[in-house]
Amino acid sequence: MTNADLQELARAFWDFHLETNPTEAHLLGDYRYAAFYEDETRAAEDRRIEALRTFVDDAEAISPGELDAQEQITRDVLISTATTTADRLGTRLAELAADPIFGVQVGVPIVTGMLALPDAVVAEAFVDKLRGVARSYGELADRLREGVAAGRTPARFAVADTVAQLDTLLAAPLAEDAVLTQVPAPPAGVDADAWRARVGAVVGDELRPAMAGYRDVLREEVLPHARPDEQCGLVHLPDGEATYAALLRYFTTTTKSAQEIHDLGLAQVAKLAEEYRALGPEVVGTDDLARIFEAMRTDPALHFERGEQLVEASRVAMARAWDAMPGWFEVLPRAACAVEGTTSGAKAFYFPPAGDGSRGGTFFINVDDPASWGTFELEAMAFHEGIPGHHLQLAIAAELEGVPEFRKHIHNSAYAEGWGLYTERLADEMGLYSSAVDRMGMYAADSMRACRLVVDTGIHALGWTREQAVAYMVDNSPLADAMVRPEIDRYIVTPGQACSYMVGRVEVERIRREAEARQGASFDVRAFHSAVLDSGSLPLDVLDRVVAARLP
Repeated sequence: MTNADLQELARAFWDFHLETNPTEAHLLGDYRYAAFYEDETRAAEDRRIEALRTFVDDAEAISPGELDAQEQITRDVLISTATTTADRLGTRLAELAADPIFGVQVGVPIVTGMLALPDAVVAEAFVDKLRGVARSYGELADRLREGVAAGRTPARFAVADTVAQLDTLLAAPLAEDAVLTQVPAPPAGVDADAWRARVGAVVGDELRPAMAGYRDVLREEVLPHARPDEQCGLVHLPDGEATYAALLRYFTTTTKSAQEIHDLGLAQVAKLAEEYRALGPEVVGTDDLARIFEAMRTDPALHFERGEQLVEASRVAMARAWDAMPGWFEVLPRAACAVEGTTSGAKAFYFPPAGDGSRGGTFFINVDDPASWGTFELEAMAFHEGIPGHHLQLAIAAELEGVPEFRKHIHNSAYAEGWGLYTERLADEMGLYSSAVDRMGMYAADSMRACRLVVDTGIHALGWTREQAVAYMVDNSPLADAMVRPEIDRYIVTPGQACSYMVGRVEVERIRREAEARQGASFDVRAFHSAVLDSGSLPLDVLDRVVAARLP
């Protein structure tokens, strides 16, 4: 097989990805699948696994010796992505997918408001997409039943919390439905009243009844069999060890074992303790670790009061970062990055620009409980999620030229989150933190990610209880108990993903150190950042090879 075969294979792989992830396609500005929502059935999962294995076989049949450097990257990324995705799908996580953090009941209202409706055809397709969401609730209910039959059930708190969320959503009047209130305006030329009436009918007649049915299955069929807090990890499932190993490979793109990741986390936590002690006297007047953490948790002067403060402070921090970019980066994205407050979803998250330019990148910050945000947290979070973090990484990837489309958009968590966490420390190197308090926030962010390595592996490989994980994170970070609990719950319902941040950061830093050692005085950090960013989202072993070739 030749490089022409590789180009065709890459196109087919991306088309397959978009077809099986139609909402992502819509968000990227590809409207071919705008009428569809994700198929959650086991049969669809089986088809995806089989297709992905075939893509791997076809890519491996192409000799790398016949390819140039960029084509070799394309081949390696395709093989790694298809392999780890097929392995992840094979863990049948849908059977455990009661998820109060990222579940469909949380995600659909957020995504709805971001779906562009450029013309009448896509607007009408949106009505069908909502029908697809309704169908997906039934499909998810069936997958949960399959899990019960196989002795694989979600954690009890996740089921109960999801039921409570659905109860709240369904109790709202139809006119205040969480999806309906986010529906974008129809395009010009569409009868807005008639179109909104069709949307409302689907939500009222199909979507909400499907949500109620899903809730009933969770409450009546899954909850009685759900796992208690003392057995919330995958290790307590019959195939838990193999499942977790596959998820760690997917999220970290390494072969590190759970124990190796656990030990890495312990080492990072110990290193951070010394950094806190060094800065503590300047910020809170003590080098006692427990007292430093307590001050960061409870001092009113170190916490926000209003949601708009969070949004404005984020905008100011990112504007300052943007002004500094030319001294540290050779290439800057064309797309802008907006900041928006939200009252649902994770604490902070980022959506990349639409591929057709209809929407720039957006950093969402959860303003539901402003007092839960430490003032010290804000700048590190803005640098991570926005500039120079995810916005630079994802927007630059989306704007790449001369590479297959899938390489502009495929998400490798360890690369993406590792870059985001790397940029929190890079921002310090760049002098972007406005005070010692904000630098302390950089440590706090590191503490969260270091503790994640310990507690995620503790829960899913070592059999830690939910409370054991909470206690460890409270003892070893400035996060308050009220903030730690939803974090721990996130790790329980999304096994392995939380390990990608610090594993990725450590690898990016190692790759940079080795480049600095190779190049000595000729090392240019701007060239290093280009080498990291201008090939798209890469598995970490591929990133290592790319940087070594670019900066010999």
